Amino acid sequence: MEKLESKNVLHQHDRDISEKMKAGEILRPDDPQYSKVMEVVARTQALSVQLNASTHIDQVRERLSEIIGSQIDKSTRIFPPFYTNFGRFITLGKNVFINHACSFVDMGGITIEDDVLIGPKVNLITENHPLDPADRQALLLKPIVIKRNAWIGAAATILPGVTIGENAVVAAGAVVTTDVLPNTVVGGVPAKIIKTIQ
Repeated sequence: MEKLESKNVLHQHDRDISEKMKAGEILRPDDPQYSKVMEVVARTQALSVQLNASTHIDQVRERLSEIIGSQIDKSTRIFPPFYTNFGRFITLGKNVFINHACSFVDMGGITIEDDVLIGPKVNLITENHPLDPADRQALLLKPIVIKRNAWIGAAATILPGVTIGENAVVAAGAVVTTDVLPNTVVGGVPAKIIKTIQ
């Protein structure tokens, strides 16, 4: 099975650049190892076509396991289409549900803990660009973490560096720019606390 054999393609051959990415260091196109990142991106794009053509939930889970490089638990369900640009830095817990048309831009790292619900058209974005026009092509990478039992509503966008606390709810259409406390409901643009969950 190709997915498990190639799990550490980037890590085995280019440990330095993957460590830089995971450490949140700036990633520039002139990095000597940048081509290795683009190889992973190309592979992910090809596998994504297969994932989104899958007609059974087990096939979807199998293709996404190939993309992320580790076996997804059978309790986790993903409804295609599903989009990711890199894939290798996605970690999915058990009993996760990801609805249709979500986009995970994951070079900065996305961790989704157990029992998380993600509505349709949710965007998890871990990449940004410098404001300096001369350096605009570079990538600034910061991870997103979604803690256990959180619920992300339809078409919400979570921006780089954000942690969504345990049991928290992000309302549909919210744009989340800062951490969300556990047991709270946030909504709006930018998202603010609406209420506390008792």
